[in-house]
Amino acid sequence: MKDVSIIAVDLAKQAFQVHGAAAEGSVVFRKKLSRSQFLAFLSRQPACLVAMEACATSHYWGREIMKLGHTVRLIPPIYVKPFVKRHKNDAADAEAIAEAASRPTMRFVAVKSEEQQAQAMIFRARDLLVRQRTQLINALRGHLAEFGIVVAKGPVHLEKLNDAIDELETGLPPMVREIGRTYLDQIAVYTEEIADLEKKLHAEAAGGEVTKRLQTMPGIGPVTALAIEAFAPPMESFRRGRDFSAWLGLVPLQKSTGGKQILGKTSKMGQRDIRRLLIIGAMAVVRWTARRGAPKGSWLAGMIGRKPRLVVAIALANKMARAVWAMLTKKENYWNPVAAA
Repeated sequence: MKDVSIIAVDLAKQAFQVHGAAAEGSVVFRKKLSRSQFLAFLSRQPACLVAMEACATSHYWGREIMKLGHTVRLIPPIYVKPFVKRHKNDAADAEAIAEAASRPTMRFVAVKSEEQQAQAMIFRARDLLVRQRTQLINALRGHLAEFGIVVAKGPVHLEKLNDAIDELETGLPPMVREIGRTYLDQIAVYTEEIADLEKKLHAEAAGGEVTKRLQTMPGIGPVTALAIEAFAPPMESFRRGRDFSAWLGLVPLQKSTGGKQILGKTSKMGQRDIRRLLIIGAMAVVRWTARRGAPKGSWLAGMIGRKPRLVVAIALANKMARAVWAMLTKKENYWNPVAAA
């Protein structure tokens, strides 16, 4: 039997399809294993490369497989798809993963630690609760609008919603008042839970060296700093800052051909959580600069004078991403180039 060089795994909840390939690419074995058999089977194999798609539970299995002495590589599913031959099934998917993992130019996803995934859970839980609270507020605003009560968007206007439901002058039917109070009670529960999560998030961000360093940059607060630490791979995996910016999807979409460079809108192909937070932070910096003024001759002053604010914010977010890479690779706090000049 040939020595196995790559073991590709098509993950699932209970059934795992494994595909063993030799160094030259020939098939060594194809097996379907249950969840209880999976790690026991890999423990009997010689140390080799184990490849999986970067999907649900892949980071957990990656950590467990590395404990057995194997090298783990996680591949984005979009990079595996071109290697699937005709019909899609578990065996074909596992073979495609093995083929993709053998490519010398393939890009991989770093296996996240338990600490990173715990931080990501705090961030995701807060994000979910904020969205659900927003849904409730907008639903209540929509219902009250049918009775002639119009209130602006946002949780800061909750008091107006509460007053409109309590005041008898509004002439709301009793059923509307009762259901409206149910909405407000549920919104209050979400607000309290969000506040508790934000305390945990701020505590996590205040206790880490990386998050403290990131917060020295204008436009990056505890939420953005924790998101970068939780979702971004080690900065050493990027050769330069522009590679990290491209990984976030903050670069123009290219449709170049025939030696002619054609750039389009922002690609949005990368990590959307960090990208969204960097743009929000950049927009805050742009608003503050527009009110207070930017130093004469600075890049930001020139951009604000001739470009729309959102375009300036996206360009600034690109520069912030490059600065984040430099700060974390050099282990330095942020320094203002204008002030340094």
